[in-house]
Amino acid sequence: MTMEIGALTFGEVTADPRTGKTPSARARLHDTIEQIRLADEVGLDIFGVGEHHRSDFIASAPSIILAAAASVTRNIKLSSAVTVLSSDDPVRVYEQFATLDLLSDGRAEIMAGRGSYTESFPLFGYDLQDYSDLFDEKLELLLRIRNHNHVSWSGRFRAALKNADISPRAQSGLPVWQAVGGTPSSAVHAGRLGLPMMIAFLAGPIGAHVHMVDYYRSAAAQSGAAPDSVRVGASVHGFVGPTSQSARDTMFPYFSKGMKENNHQRGDGFEISRPAFDAQATPGGMPVVGSPQEVIDKIMTYRQLYGIDRIMLQMGFGGVPQKEHLQAIELLGTKVAPVLRQETSMDVEINEER
Repeated sequence: MTMEIGALTFGEVTADPRTGKTPSARARLHDTIEQIRLADEVGLDIFGVGEHHRSDFIASAPSIILAAAASVTRNIKLSSAVTVLSSDDPVRVYEQFATLDLLSDGRAEIMAGRGSYTESFPLFGYDLQDYSDLFDEKLELLLRIRNHNHVSWSGRFRAALKNADISPRAQSGLPVWQAVGGTPSSAVHAGRLGLPMMIAFLAGPIGAHVHMVDYYRSAAAQSGAAPDSVRVGASVHGFVGPTSQSARDTMFPYFSKGMKENNHQRGDGFEISRPAFDAQATPGGMPVVGSPQEVIDKIMTYRQLYGIDRIMLQMGFGGVPQKEHLQAIELLGTKVAPVLRQETSMDVEINEER
C-alpha cells in the first residue's frame, strides 16, 4: 500500500516552560478540534486521540472529541490512539465508535491497546494483575461484536451476553488496529488475530524493534490471516519545522517537559538533556523531527526497516503552543505527505511489476 500519513494527540494540559501559563481544559479541547480540522484541510489521512484519565490530559472520552471533529471534517479518518480496552466495556466501545462511524460517513477506527498509562484500571475497578487477560478477553469480545450481531458470549470480566442486539452497526466495518509496545508476545497476538499492528516508538535506535515485525508476520502467516489485513504502522514523537534547527528548538523544551511531567507516573518520569534529544533527532534515532525533507527521509527509513504503510506523528507532546502545532500539521500535510505518497506509490508499482 501507499503510505498513510497522520497525526495524533494526547491533549496534554501542561504549563508552558517558556511562559509558565497553563491552558484550560476547554482551550485544549478546542485546540484539538482545530488541529483535526486543519489536518483534514491539508490532506492528512488520519488523526488519532489518545485516552487518558488524569487532570493533565483532556481526552478521557476520545469518541466524543472525534465526534465533534466529524462535524468539521470531510475526509480524514478519525481514530482512538489508543482505546484502553482492558479497562473499558467492549459493548460500549463498539456502540460509541459505530455511532462515530455513522456520523463521519464511515471514517471511524479503533486503535486498541492494553494501556501503557494505567490510571484507568483502579478508576474502573480492575486489578493490574489481570492486565494481559483483561485485554485478551475484551479484544476477543470487541471483534465478535464487530463481526456479528446478535451476540452470545461469556467470560471472566463482564456479564455474559445472550443473543444480544448491539447497535447501531458501523457502515465501514469499523477497522480495529492493535497497538503494541516492544513486547514480542503482543506482536504475535496481533498476528494470530489477523489485525493490523501499530507499533509505538519512543526513543532509542531506529531499528530496535524490527524483530516485532518478524514475529507479527510469522504469526499472521501461521494463522492464515488475509494478506490485506496484515499491515504495520508506526506512531512516533516528532515535529516538522521550516528548518531542522527550528523544528528541534521548538520541540525540545515541550518534549522534555512532557517526558518529565506527563509521562506514565510510574515514578517521577525522566528528563532528557538537549544533547540526548539532538542525538535522537539524527537519522539513527526514533523521533521524527526536522525539516520536511529530513522528516521524509526518516519516515522512508521506517518504511524500509519495518515495511510500514501508515505513520502517525505525535507533534504536540508536552503542550507545544497551538500556533507552532498548527504550522507543523500544515507542513506535514502540504510538504511531507505528497512526497511520501509519490515515493511509496512508485514502490507499489515496482513490486506489482515483479
